[in-house]
Amino acid sequence: MSEPHPESRLAHFPVAFFAMVMGLTGLAIAWHKAEVDFDLPWSVSVGLVAVAATVFAVLSILFIAKLILHPAAVRGELAHPVQLNFFPTISISLILLGIAMLPHQPLAAEVLWLLGAGLHLIFTLYVLGVWIHQDQFEIHHINPAWFIPVVGNVLVPIAGVPLGFAEPSWLFFSIGILFWLVLFTIIFYRVLFHHPLPERLMPTFFILIAPPAVGFIAYTQLTDSLDPFARLLYYSGLFLTLLLATQIRRFVRLPFFLSWWAYSFPLAAITIATLTMYTQTGAVAFVALGWLLLALVSLVVAYLSLRTVLAVVRRQVCVPAA
Repeated sequence: MSEPHPESRLAHFPVAFFAMVMGLTGLAIAWHKAEVDFDLPWSVSVGLVAVAATVFAVLSILFIAKLILHPAAVRGELAHPVQLNFFPTISISLILLGIAMLPHQPLAAEVLWLLGAGLHLIFTLYVLGVWIHQDQFEIHHINPAWFIPVVGNVLVPIAGVPLGFAEPSWLFFSIGILFWLVLFTIIFYRVLFHHPLPERLMPTFFILIAPPAVGFIAYTQLTDSLDPFARLLYYSGLFLTLLLATQIRRFVRLPFFLSWWAYSFPLAAITIATLTMYTQTGAVAFVALGWLLLALVSLVVAYLSLRTVLAVVRRQVCVPAA
């Protein structure tokens, strides 16, 4: 069989690749949190931010090339009930890079945050418009990746508040929390009463962790307090993490898909949330749990990076869907 032509591979470059940036940047933010909280002598986070920014630049160049050379393929993704929801990973990557750079380069962080928040609002409005006026989606199309476009809004306050954008941050936070509750209900209905998710989408179950975990981090940033609602968000995310951990045998048996990157950012989010609980409460239990989660997400991201590089070398990605 002849090798695929490079241009045809570019046409099949998936926008979901940007989930890599989310995972790498989430890990960088988690390590920075640990470095600050425990006065560590290392600067692991700086290197991770550099890697994440480089990956984002490379993926952006490839995606822009696809947009120019294969616009029909991009339009096809925008019309797809599953792939559509991965376009906001681009804006979320910008927001996360802004959060990660805030302690080091505040001006660059503000530019990235403004670009990311503005683009994410556009994506949110577009996706919601598609959802409202669609005539082809079925219940089996929904999966946890549907959280990405609207619930991704809860990330905005994490850098928005320190940058002085308090009211816009409340706007984005409200959008994310509202649609988290709506989509969480629909997704559990789909899981309980319809056919199981296909293997390719099984890793997206981990996305369930992200909304309450990120919501907790954002809410403590907005209110600078640990009230009952903050605890509700954190412990919801922690329980979902525990629930998915009990299903680990099902996940390790799955063949590798790019969707495996769905493991990374949610684990980073609950790690950061746990370290935030430590700074808010001073409870030693959160130190042990935070280190455990940080080690876990570091190993997961390292393994995912290796598997992704191997998949690219073996031409197992950027190919037509089976």
